[in-house]
Amino acid sequence: MRQIRILLADDHTVVRDGLRALLGGQSDMTVVAEAADGHTCVELASKEAPDVVMMDVAMPGMNGIEAARRILAAQAGAAVVMLSMHQDESYVLRALKAGAKGYLLKDSPREDVLAAIRAAAAGRSFLSRKISAMLQEDYVRQLESKGLEDSYELLTDREREILQLLAEGRANKEVASFLHISVTTVETHRGHILQKLALHSTAELILYAVRKHIIS
Repeated sequence: MRQIRILLADDHTVVRDGLRALLGGQSDMTVVAEAADGHTCVELASKEAPDVVMMDVAMPGMNGIEAARRILAAQAGAAVVMLSMHQDESYVLRALKAGAKGYLLKDSPREDVLAAIRAAAAGRSFLSRKISAMLQEDYVRQLESKGLEDSYELLTDREREILQLLAEGRANKEVASFLHISVTTVETHRGHILQKLALHSTAELILYAVRKHIIS
């Protein structure tokens, strides 16, 4: 069995110790390095080439979101899961825009931590249950306050299918291969989806999919 190689980054030793103990009990996971700040995390990611980097949002020297941006720009094969105390949509959106596959709160249950790492390693997205619930509630409030109906009904069956695949973190080429259509067709559908839903980026598309229970 191929193990998921993980880099842990958090400025609190006790948090890293807890995560290392949890992950060490998993037959498909191994911790290859640890960092206490953003700069060290970026350096170790370059040296160790982990499959998944699990890092805190707030770290000294360089925050986790900036570190994630630099790691993913240099290593296309890496995946990042953010670990945070902040239950706020702005942090989630910034993390996703930086390329993170997952966002967990520090009080998340152990099974969520493991599920997030496995999802990220497989190229899928994962958000903490509390974050998902918060986003869903916020979305409903926005619709109600603006007197709007859900624009999801505007999407065709094919667009809904592509929306889910993109929200899961699949690249256009993967979606095209899965659906047996051209990359150009996927890109066209993606443009229509963003236009109909008034979205502007993949990060916003993922947030929308979570709010709609399309992905968890």
